Amino acid sequence: MSLIQRISRDRVTPETTRPDPAKVLAGDPVHTTWNLVEDDGLYCGLWQSTPGKWRVAYVEWEYVHILQGHSILTAADGTETRLRAGDSFVIRPGFEGTWEVVETTLKDYVIRT
Repeated sequence: MSLIQRISRDRVTPETTRPDPAKVLAGDPVHTTWNLVEDDGLYCGLWQSTPGKWRVAYVEWEYVHILQGHSILTAADGTETRLRAGDSFVIRPGFEGTWEVVETTLKDYVIRT
């Protein structure tokens, strides 16, 4: 087994989900996740969502790099962060607000629980 792994959807079976209906505020977002690493609270892979808006509450730490699309993270205090292809950011535990996918968004991520 190689100790280097390319971040790619090739040869990975995706998981398709939707947010909890009680959290959805607009649309019918469909999430597709290609998990590449699941190891002792560390997760890494690719995630894609179709347009929609839902409430989020982070208890984990997440690094994100947007590959395609346009999303808006809005904090509980109303502060908006627009996310577009090429943007990288960290979401820390305790963030609460909404995630809105304006244009189908593809990101790679690393999550630590």
